[in-house]
Amino acid sequence: MTVRIDLNSDLGESLGAWRLGDDEAMLDVVTSANVACGFHAGDSLTLQRTCLAAVEREVVIGAQVGYRDLVGFGRRFVDMDPAELTADVVYQVGALDALARAAGGRVAYVKPHGALYNALVSHEEQAEAVVRAVVSLDATLPVLGLPGSAFLRRAEAAGLRTVTEAFADRAYTPDGTLVPRAEPGAVLHDPDEVAARMARLVTEHKVTAADGSDIDVHAESICTHGDSPGAVEMARAVRAALEAADVEIAPFVG
Repeated sequence: MTVRIDLNSDLGESLGAWRLGDDEAMLDVVTSANVACGFHAGDSLTLQRTCLAAVEREVVIGAQVGYRDLVGFGRRFVDMDPAELTADVVYQVGALDALARAAGGRVAYVKPHGALYNALVSHEEQAEAVVRAVVSLDATLPVLGLPGSAFLRRAEAAGLRTVTEAFADRAYTPDGTLVPRAEPGAVLHDPDEVAARMARLVTEHKVTAADGSDIDVHAESICTHGDSPGAVEMARAVRAALEAADVEIAPFVG
């Protein structure tokens, strides 16, 4: 039986004259692009260019929705009214889909960003608010999230396709959540170490947590953050290690 995995990255996060990451180089490696929607990062021209580059490479486009927090890059929790969060997610997906369609593509899935992603692991009201937004837009859109999260549980209950995700360049706690970025060792930087971790995760469904214990992680997609130092090198190393292990690299959306 062929083992298959999707590779995704957060892209389109430059803003005006401020450049972040190398989107075009990353798009040559990944199979899915989580494109910012202008709330945590990205401007309209950057997002349209990112969508165009993705379409040219046949990379699937996803809407990376987040809190309205440009200054904090969407990495600060916002205690929002659920109805407001639902409207914000609808707004973001709709805006990116328009830009994607102008570039010849479309939004094919939804993934929360940063602090919103982490909040949806256990915040029931916000999880339900995001699910409600996706269902109201297009109930055929898959959603990408952390295994065991409130978000994926509520999305599945609502009839959405749920896609589990692992993170190449992030450390895990023993309970399978991500080590908070403020803690030492939360972000991994060694491409060889990260590549070996991901090859093991995909083939054995195991990853070593921050305390040295092995935990079970089942994922259909692996994320390498586009804003991390050496992000492209790391993504290339992960892809090479997976291909060496006879893993098929393909998007989860057909």
